[in-house]
Amino acid sequence: MDSLNSLIDGFGTALTPMNLLWAAIGVLLGTAIGVLPGIGPAMAVALLLPVTYGLDPTGAFIMFAGIYYGAMFGGSTTSILLNTPGESAAVVAAIEGNPMAKAGRGAQALAAAAIGHFAGGMIGTILLVVLAPTVASLAIGIGAPDYFAIMVLAFIAVTSVLGASRIRGIASLLIGLTIGLVGLDQMTGQQRLTFGSLHLADGVDVVIVAVGLFAIGEALWVAAHLRRSTGKPIPVGRPWLGRADLKRTWKPWLRGPVIGFPFGAIPAGGAEIPTFLSYVTEKRLSKHRDQFGKGAIEGVAGPEAAASASAAGTLVSMLTLGLPTTAVAAVMLAAFQQYGIQPGPLLFEREPELVWGLIASLFVGMVLLLALNLPLAPVWAKLLRIPRPYLYAGILFFAAVGAYAVGGESLDLVILLVIGLIGFGMRRYGLPVLPAVIGVILGPAAEQQLRRALQISDGSVTGLVNTPFSVTVYAIVVLIVAWPLIGRLIARLRGGRKTAEESRTVSDG
Repeated sequence: MDSLNSLIDGFGTALTPMNLLWAAIGVLLGTAIGVLPGIGPAMAVALLLPVTYGLDPTGAFIMFAGIYYGAMFGGSTTSILLNTPGESAAVVAAIEGNPMAKAGRGAQALAAAAIGHFAGGMIGTILLVVLAPTVASLAIGIGAPDYFAIMVLAFIAVTSVLGASRIRGIASLLIGLTIGLVGLDQMTGQQRLTFGSLHLADGVDVVIVAVGLFAIGEALWVAAHLRRSTGKPIPVGRPWLGRADLKRTWKPWLRGPVIGFPFGAIPAGGAEIPTFLSYVTEKRLSKHRDQFGKGAIEGVAGPEAAASASAAGTLVSMLTLGLPTTAVAAVMLAAFQQYGIQPGPLLFEREPELVWGLIASLFVGMVLLLALNLPLAPVWAKLLRIPRPYLYAGILFFAAVGAYAVGGESLDLVILLVIGLIGFGMRRYGLPVLPAVIGVILGPAAEQQLRRALQISDGSVTGLVNTPFSVTVYAIVVLIVAWPLIGRLIARLRGGRKTAEESRTVSDG
């Protein structure tokens, strides 16, 4: 009841005219910036930090929350329409959303994503209000072996369900892990794969990798095939979801937040892991499994809901522990400190108006996001009517601007082109792009958690499986790996029974 009363007071703060204006500005700015490849919510919040110096803390954080959710949806927009994720959490949306767009159903994919963000954000924020103390206490008890087990699960899951074969999925993952090795060893400071370049000592930024593999690789692939066929505008299609689409999406909208929120609350990589796991789950449970990879709307609805709920979960550890689990949370933590506020267990007591106003503004921001972007879905989808040579020229321009903005170094553009050529080669030989991005995002973190777990256990491998949580996760990993073999064994047993029954029938006849 105390939380409910505080939330009601928070709505009193969030629904003032000025704070509503800041929320609306944040959603619009976030969506507009999220549409640009390479400029995700973290960069958007960081760029706007100086602008908010004159605002009171409550108004500033309400606007930041709007930017956060708006940028996530904007990243999904370009991911769906142009196969160019605006940020890493939108990577999964391209797998099914882009084939839907190419089939003339781009507006439906955008509508499924918008409603998914709304559902995930609403459910995630409700869970934030109800479960914040409990989830925070659980997050404290999760150690290095558990983090590493979660990341192994993400690696196995994503390589098992994508691409024409597991071998190609693993090959793509190894490419990503290799790119993730570039830079200084976090434990020893030893240079790895830097070729003597000081610029590469910091590693290759994940934004450059994602934009290079998706945007540049896609543009080069399209350019290579435009000589053979003229690029025709893709039809936009109906702007609303039909009854059949709603029947296929309502369950993923509800399942996504259940996966997304816990992963956002624990320091396990932000929205990337839950979106991948949500995609895997929807593919396993779908009655239209044959459509996956060709434009299954469940593959858009579930991961987008998971991403939005994960964003709400991120605020749990950030507000209650002062522990940022994503880049955006880290920037927001810096913003808190800029105002002389230290997030932690006492924040809810010392700054109740700010905290509950921020949480209430998440609900307001979700409504604004849906109200503004659902009608705009057909407008965004009209991007596909632009002739492809001009469209992909624009993508190359914005991709280059986004990559240059990451570090301000001209070498980043060369790295972007090299990774784009790798993306082109992967498309040429049928390697899925997503496992490579997973390898880059989670590879360094997985290596660090593995080393920590082994150091704690004095080098004993048993240190990786010494908690109930890690044992449970590895059991799931074994099940995923062994499931195709189990399926084949069951099929053979059934085939053997049928053959035996047929032979008996023949002998009886």
